[in-house]
Amino acid sequence: MAVWIQAQQLQGEALHQMQSLYGQHFPIEVRHYLSQWIESQTWDSIDLENPQEEFRAKRLLESLVQELQKKAEHQVGEDGFLLKIKLGHYANQLKSTYDRCPLELVRCIKHILYTEQRLVREANDSSSPGGGLLDSMSQKHLQINQTFEELRMMTQDTENDLRKLQHNQEYFIIQYQESLRIQAQLSSLSTLPPADRLLREPALQTKRATVEAWLTREANTLQKYRLDLAEKHQKTLQLLHKQQTIILDDELIQWKRRQQLSGNGGPPEGGLDVVQSWCEKLAETNWQNRQQIRRAEHLRQQLPIPGPIEELLTDLNKQITDIISALVTSTFIIEKQPPQVLKTQTKFAATVRLLVGGKLNVHMNPPQVKATIISEQQAKGLLKKENTRNDSSGEILNNNCVMEYHQATGTLSAHFRNMSLKRIKRSDRRGAESVTEEKFTILFESQFSVGGNELMFQVKTLSLPVVVIVHGSQDNNATATVLWDNAFAEPGRVPFTVPDKVLWPQLCEALNMKFKAEVQSSRGLSEENLVFLAQKAFSSSSINPEEYRSLTMTWSQFNRESLPGRNFTFWQWFDGVMELTKKHLKPHWNDGAILGFVNKQQAQDMLMSKPNGTFLLRFSDSEIGGITIAWVAENPNKAGERMVWNLMPYTTKDFSIRSLADRISDLNHLLFLYPDRPKDEVFSKYYTPPLSKAVDGYVKPQIKQVVPEFATASSDSASGNQYMDQASSPSVSHTHTYGLYPPSADSIMDGDGDFDLDDTMDVARHVEELLRRPMESQWIGHTQS
Repeated sequence: MAVWIQAQQLQGEALHQMQSLYGQHFPIEVRHYLSQWIESQTWDSIDLENPQEEFRAKRLLESLVQELQKKAEHQVGEDGFLLKIKLGHYANQLKSTYDRCPLELVRCIKHILYTEQRLVREANDSSSPGGGLLDSMSQKHLQINQTFEELRMMTQDTENDLRKLQHNQEYFIIQYQESLRIQAQLSSLSTLPPADRLLREPALQTKRATVEAWLTREANTLQKYRLDLAEKHQKTLQLLHKQQTIILDDELIQWKRRQQLSGNGGPPEGGLDVVQSWCEKLAETNWQNRQQIRRAEHLRQQLPIPGPIEELLTDLNKQITDIISALVTSTFIIEKQPPQVLKTQTKFAATVRLLVGGKLNVHMNPPQVKATIISEQQAKGLLKKENTRNDSSGEILNNNCVMEYHQATGTLSAHFRNMSLKRIKRSDRRGAESVTEEKFTILFESQFSVGGNELMFQVKTLSLPVVVIVHGSQDNNATATVLWDNAFAEPGRVPFTVPDKVLWPQLCEALNMKFKAEVQSSRGLSEENLVFLAQKAFSSSSINPEEYRSLTMTWSQFNRESLPGRNFTFWQWFDGVMELTKKHLKPHWNDGAILGFVNKQQAQDMLMSKPNGTFLLRFSDSEIGGITIAWVAENPNKAGERMVWNLMPYTTKDFSIRSLADRISDLNHLLFLYPDRPKDEVFSKYYTPPLSKAVDGYVKPQIKQVVPEFATASSDSASGNQYMDQASSPSVSHTHTYGLYPPSADSIMDGDGDFDLDDTMDVARHVEELLRRPMESQWIGHTQS
């Protein structure tokens, strides 16, 4: 069902929220009459942070205006005449509003659609049978919304009491003035003759006594009203503080945690629209209560009555100011983090947002935000409120930005689009720590006033830890530092403390998250894959996953100490696997064609039970970013005996020349992908199409992979695998016959019985180079020049 149809069925507060989305910036009539067209457009595909998307946004604006004009033209009848005028007016209005900033139209409509979907979803959840069916998140959000309704009613109640108090106090002052007038009349009686004085004094005395008795009673009543109002404000502030704690310390902190995990490939942190709507309600309620408390103080000053109310109001004023201060400073956040691996002299971006900026009218005098890079030690000093204002650890270009208010979405944010780290000043490193383990952070700070300079705020926020590199070769180790920090940082930590060791299952979760994100695959690491990684990490041979659950892995084991017998760390090996899979093997990994995480002995055990020609693909143990083919075939040295062969690992360099699928296609001795799938069934859809026929008498050369011991005349000719995809020609096509040689006598194999294809690939490259040269003596009579 279309979102707009369901949105029209909303009731109560949800309906009010939906209606508040619309106004002059985007009339609700436009949403109604173009609902189907609006919901059919791909608004989410437009990146609002990319200025190059402005052209697409412009086209959407033009289409929207055209659709409105078309809808207006089709209106007939008396009512249609008025609607025709109105829709035409809206078309012109939208064009003039967004013509210079079409991306703002996209931002506006995305915000509207997202909020409508949320309101509809929440309404459907709350109306579903059995409240127990609501998930914990929906229940929590429902509780937050209920508390806001309670706060709204309490604030309205104190507003009514305050007006009543003000009315009673004004009447009290009038009566007090009457009392003074009577007293003045009594005083003037002394100038009258005794007879006149005796005649008039009793009545005035009685009147004065009545008024003073009323004033005494009313003074006590006013005092009670003031105390009752203060107590109500106290209860409101207690609930307000509790609600604010839930939103800032739970919801916003959880959003920040999701943002940090998204840096490791976790799910997106989600939009801030819901959290902002809550923070704006907090700001509105806080400010209403602050104004009420200030009005109560003003009433007390107008009519001082002895009692504890002065101290109570002072305390309430301090409480509400502290609550507002906490809200403003906590909602100055980084919506889009700078890159956590930051290379010097490279452009980068970030976005800072003040969630309550629109509601507190901060945008009326847009504040400026400054970005500075500081060290981990400086960040610690900042949180301890030490004076670090003039300290920085580097120089960032284009580090000042004015916050902009987007009326359509009600967001106040600063978009740093062209920052660049010009230089970095490093601290003295400890022990074995390398430059890629040193953490920095980007400090964003601003200052502004609220409520006509009633309150002044200095706000600061720190980015996630940043590792600064100067060369791409440092990226691998810097990523390890970031991954460990993102995965194992604890809320409220001292910057940027992380555990030195973690449980193996925790690390597995982080590695799986990172792997799926980097490879962009829904196929993550299986339990068998994780056991393989545990064997590598702990130099163990156990295949029981339970044995690894209680083991811990230190940072040194992860990316400081080399694996036994290797010159690389555990992380460097794993990162190499991710890079190779991401760049060259993604479709095969998704198809399940790559087992990958299998060692040489396991591969042998698996293949020896299968028919000759069965093969599997596994990541190399000995080389970073390598994958090898293992297959079972006859042992040329012993008749009737079989053995498992392993090719020297392929790397990115190899796949940039010829793809994995084409290499497997070239090797005719590979028949079945483990356990029993015909190789063409698995890989044929990835084979490179045959080369086109000769043009103007020239033929295109083609590299083919050959394993000499398994390349025979019959296999090549039978399958049509020749070095050029042309008809046979004595001058260009030759069938080579290779004999099978014992593994120990072949220089192309390494000591472990692995083939080294570098030599054969060099021959192929040489042939390709020769074919590019003019060879007139060979081509005479066979080509046309």
